[in-house]
Amino acid sequence: MRVSFRNSRWLTLALALGVLLPGAATAQHGTVPALYPSQAEAEKAAKLHFHCTGAHRMGDQWMPCSVHGAEPSSTHAH
Repeated sequence: MRVSFRNSRWLTLALALGVLLPGAATAQHGTVPALYPSQAEAEKAAKLHFHCTGAHRMGDQWMPCSVHGAEPSSTHAH
């Protein structure tokens, strides 16, 4: 089976999310998405689910946290 460059790029991104994005383990199980259609939605998820602030572009969508792979805030109580 041949995998196109575009599909392999998304696969690589999906695998990287599990390592780089705080809270991605939850996101991988489908309870919290890691990609959002708008900056506002990603910022809301950053605060509520990923314990970070801001959002950043990933292609034509948005991801929580102002910096990709940012560490969660140390001020958040678990």
